[in-house]
This record gives sequence, C-alpha cells and structure tokens, in this order.
Amino acid sequence: MFRSVTEPELGLHNYKTLLGSATYLQIFLNTFMVSAVVTLVTVLIAFPVSWALAIMPPRLSSTIFAIILLSMWTNLLARTYAWMVLLQQTGLVNRILMSIGVTERPLQLTNNLVGVTIGMVYIMLPFMILPLYGVIRKIEPAVLQAAALCGASKTQALCRILLPLAAPGIASGALMVFVMSLGYFVTPALLGGTSNMMVAELIVQQVQSLVNWGMGGAAAFVLLVITLAIYALQLRLFEREAR
Repeated sequence: MFRSVTEPELGLHNYKTLLGSATYLQIFLNTFMVSAVVTLVTVLIAFPVSWALAIMPPRLSSTIFAIILLSMWTNLLARTYAWMVLLQQTGLVNRILMSIGVTERPLQLTNNLVGVTIGMVYIMLPFMILPLYGVIRKIEPAVLQAAALCGASKTQALCRILLPLAAPGIASGALMVFVMSLGYFVTPALLGGTSNMMVAELIVQQVQSLVNWGMGGAAAFVLLVITLAIYALQLRLFEREAR
C-alpha cells in the first residue's frame, strides 16, 4: 500500500531540501553577502554626503537634496538599464578606468556580483541619506565647537561625538537598506548572472518557471524569518543602549 504524502510532510521536505542543498545555501550566501556589502558601502558614502548637506548653505543644500530625491523617484528599470550600459566592457566606466591607467583591458563588471553591488549601492543610497541627514541636521554645531575648544582633534570629534550622535540614523538607514537589499529582484536579475542568483530570483524562478509553489514559499518564508530575526536583534540592542 502506498501512503499519500500530506501537506505538512511535503512542506517539511521543501525546507529540508532548501536548507540542505549546497546550491540553495550558496544563493542565500550571495544574498546576505551582497546585502551586507551594499549596506556598508552606502553608509560610507552617505555619511559624508549627509554631513555636507547639513553644513551647506540652505539654497545649495536644497538643490542637491532635490537631485537626490529625483534620482530616487526615477524609474527603477530605467536606472538599472543605464548601469548595464555604463558597466559593459565598452561602457563609460571601463573607458575611464583604461584611460587613467587603472587597467589595460576592460573589466567584467556585469553578469556578476560586482555589477549587482554597484547598481544596488546607487539605488539604495538615497534610503541611507534620508534618515542620516535628518539626524545629523539636528546635531548642534556648538557641540563640535566645544570639543575643539577642549582640545579634541578632528578624528576624536568624529569618533567620540559625531558618530555616536548620528548612530540612530545610521542604524535605521542600515536596517532599511539591508532588508530592502535582501528582497531585491530587478537589479540582481539584470546585472547579475544565473551563476550568481539571489533569493528573490530563486523565488521567482520556482514560482513562475518551475511552478514549484512549495519551494518558492519555503524560500520566501526562510527569508522572512531571517529578516524578522535581524530586526528583533536590532530592537533589543537599541533597548539596551537606551537603558
């Protein structure tokens, strides 16, 4: 007699296949690695940009801020295709690198995780600048002036005063960028390759191409659980800092 497979058993099989396969684990590794690198790079770029916007004259700051918002509101697909043109072997980026002597041959910047990271950093940058700028703008310049009068160097003022005061904006922006990067599909699908698949591409492939709703749902659920765990961990850390 053949025993029918129940839905809970089938769902458990999907999770075991997902978590026990080296291919699927590599896809999750690609996703978290790219998301972490994108988050780190956006923080490094957004912090000086936000600080510059905060100390600029109001008219110039408003103009640059409007340009940043305009880039964020531009169609995502159009921006991704623009990066495909810029990063190809005959594109502007490779031409500049060869003209200044960085490389003798065109670099492969598309169909890999390098191109995905570059494109996602550009797309995610406004989401880091917005919360960071809002926090830095509220910091009183007199605090930094007092630190300088007390003998603090620029590095000490940055590390001991400015960065701790801007930490809430960095944390909120980093969480937003990291979580959004985990589930991004368009940019990895166009700038990445099939050998560098990320979780969002895996879900779309399982649901649309292979019509495997169980595996696609399992991948989505695992991604959701991990995202909620990261969010809960950040809340716990902020509660401890507040206490």
